Amino acid sequence: MKVLITDKINETAGNIIAPAAEVDFLPTMNEEELVRIIPQYDALMVRSQTKVTSKIIEAGKNLKIIGRAGVGVDNIDINSATENGVIVVNSPDGNTISASEHTVALMLALARNIVPAAVSTKVGKWERSKFTGRELYNKTLGIIGFGKIGSHVAEIALAFGMKVVVYDPFTTREVVEKLGGEYIQSLESFWPRCDFITVHVPKNKDTVNMINKDTIAQMKDGVSLINCARGGIINENDLKEALDSGKVGGAAIDVYENEPNIGECPLINTEGKVVLTPHLGASTQEAQINVALDVAGQIKEVLTGGSAASAVNIPSLRPDRLEPVKDYMQIAENAGEIAMQISDGMVKSIEITALGDLAGLDIQPLEVAVLKGVLSSILEGVNYVNAPYLAKKRGIEISSTRSNTKCSFAGLLTVKLITDNATAVVSGALVAKDIPRIVKINEYETSIRPQKHMLLVPHVNKPSMIAKVAQVIGENNINIASMNVVQKNDKHETESIMVISIDTGVDEKTLEAINKIDGVHNSRYLNLSAKD
Repeated sequence: MKVLITDKINETAGNIIAPAAEVDFLPTMNEEELVRIIPQYDALMVRSQTKVTSKIIEAGKNLKIIGRAGVGVDNIDINSATENGVIVVNSPDGNTISASEHTVALMLALARNIVPAAVSTKVGKWERSKFTGRELYNKTLGIIGFGKIGSHVAEIALAFGMKVVVYDPFTTREVVEKLGGEYIQSLESFWPRCDFITVHVPKNKDTVNMINKDTIAQMKDGVSLINCARGGIINENDLKEALDSGKVGGAAIDVYENEPNIGECPLINTEGKVVLTPHLGASTQEAQINVALDVAGQIKEVLTGGSAASAVNIPSLRPDRLEPVKDYMQIAENAGEIAMQISDGMVKSIEITALGDLAGLDIQPLEVAVLKGVLSSILEGVNYVNAPYLAKKRGIEISSTRSNTKCSFAGLLTVKLITDNATAVVSGALVAKDIPRIVKINEYETSIRPQKHMLLVPHVNKPSMIAKVAQVIGENNINIASMNVVQKNDKHETESIMVISIDTGVDEKTLEAINKIDGVHNSRYLNLSAKD
């Protein structure tokens, strides 16, 4: 396997990945150059300079994972990566301290006129009165976004004696108040309260142009704005007008709408107090090492068959959500595979029911595993990343319930697959907590260890059926590893099934020969993801 690292990422990243794959360090490249070379790589690791477009991702036929050494992933086409089954990971914690400290540094620079005072002094002037500043003590800092960076900025500001107000619809009043801030429920109430405002949110449809001429009009006269998050959250043209008019007293900007084309930024020639830095939020020696180590470790983990700790496009499989149900992932996938492979027609919906230990757990990771099993039985290139997308694209409805109904297993997962022709029901369970078994196939209660190659043979319950089926299998040079014969619960039932584990696959000719046996009907070859 091969990994491409670009954008001047610390070389320690290569040392971590090297035991698992060959690593190439190359300079930042444009789209055309990357499209040409990306087919040979299994992983790509970048910072913010490289724009990983859909064209690059589609050309990366072997790509399994893209790592962003940093927090933001707006330079990566997440939708394209998801559609193509490529994991995207970032390092949400690696630059927390660096970005927080840079935010506070910019706020101090604005308050104390550091930049113009330094420029004046270096040309031999002594203009103390011209650069009289303001104290941060007792001023109100408004923080939009109270994640790791926003909350750390709050801690520093509180240590300065500032008042902190927070707007974040994804956190709670209790979290903010526990740290010492005040929770504001609406932006309309937030804007007029603040002497300084700093943003710490991702760039998305809800945050682009969040700060514009209309929202600026609701702020205090002379407010100072700081953006170390993402360019485009503050409208640059509207900010320029507000700075020129004096409505905004100062702005400190580290990120821009068009990086690195800073010459196009309207703030460059703006009158008033403006501090501009070239996206330095994560640019400390410590942060660069931290994010490189974090993302490199995730790439190595994925390439060696593990899971990513900070997958952006498969949040349901984050380790904290996966760990409680990880032992059920394979049996969930197998249940989905069997349900699909014994069904005919177009899938309309999938219903999942969890009992036993699973009833008290978050089973969303198991939904993804079931979807992968179902879809990989009819499509190529399905994995945990793109399975939900492919299901949605095909209009497949999926629902899940958790029931406290008693069951005979540590945990029981039932998959009901509904097509336009019929319904199939398959249940998987763990016996003694760590032994996976298929325990039900439609009306038949079984106890089957999933194997890569299996035969499902419905037949009339009469003498010699097993011998006849075994003879055909043997004549085609296929070895039988195990067999389970199950009759319906009703002792008068005339139908049974054989579930046969075999060492190799079965071709159509052999399957046809089995179906020609008198009393056998609609046999199925099951090709599962379970290991031999």
